[in-house]
Amino acid sequence: MLLTITTTGTPDAPATDLGFLLHKNPARPQAFDLAFGTAHVFYPEAAVVRCTAALRVVVDPVGLVRKSGPAGDGFSLQQYVNDRPYAASSLLSVAIAQVFSSALSGTSRERPQLVDVARPLTVRLPVVPCRGGEGFLRSLFEPLGYAVSAMQLPLDERFPEWGEGPYFAVELGHAVPLHLMLSHLYVLVPVLDNDKHYWIGEDEVEKLLRHGDTWLAGHPAKEAIVRRYLKHRRHLADAALARLIDAEPEAVEEADEAHATEE
Repeated sequence: MLLTITTTGTPDAPATDLGFLLHKNPARPQAFDLAFGTAHVFYPEAAVVRCTAALRVVVDPVGLVRKSGPAGDGFSLQQYVNDRPYAASSLLSVAIAQVFSSALSGTSRERPQLVDVARPLTVRLPVVPCRGGEGFLRSLFEPLGYAVSAMQLPLDERFPEWGEGPYFAVELGHAVPLHLMLSHLYVLVPVLDNDKHYWIGEDEVEKLLRHGDTWLAGHPAKEAIVRRYLKHRRHLADAALARLIDAEPEAVEEADEAHATEE
């Protein structure tokens, strides 16, 4: 699982300022232990005019199953053979929150004046599960100002007759503060996957509203984002939407029922 963030700069505003914002030295690769594997941070390029930071998450599928416990009764092969080691998912969101915690929260000890500066950023995710297709992917990021490039990947390159799968190679470009871009990824990557690897409780509502406080309420796809992020837990989604639109949960439920009737 891989995420790269690239920015450009000038002698007066070098691209290597990215290291100060991420709190990660471009000259020193680092590794971080996670509950489900290891995260590696390194810089494939670090120069004044262009800098790229990479976050590579190495997932231990067996360790992940042992940590979370078996799903359902009996043995399930899907617990051990799945796309979690390579496809962007809620595991990537957890890695972002742990490895880039200061950057996500919008703090920088050495360059605080850079935190809220919009800078040109290009995000690349080689394998993203898009449950809903390219149109849904665009509906999430384009309203936020991103230029979206997506290439659908085949199920298996050796067997083209199998057709294309639900995975895309995605590139996102925008001039935006780094912490805001990280909050977008933190929320929207699991939404694209339409799944999470851990139990969803009341605290997930607070996480969603905290990371989406400046952009989620005005997003045209906020209902789909909320419901997918909360794994379609009806009472949690209703509570989150009620707080976003300043309505009572009952009003949100009535709107949901009316929408279901229309469909």
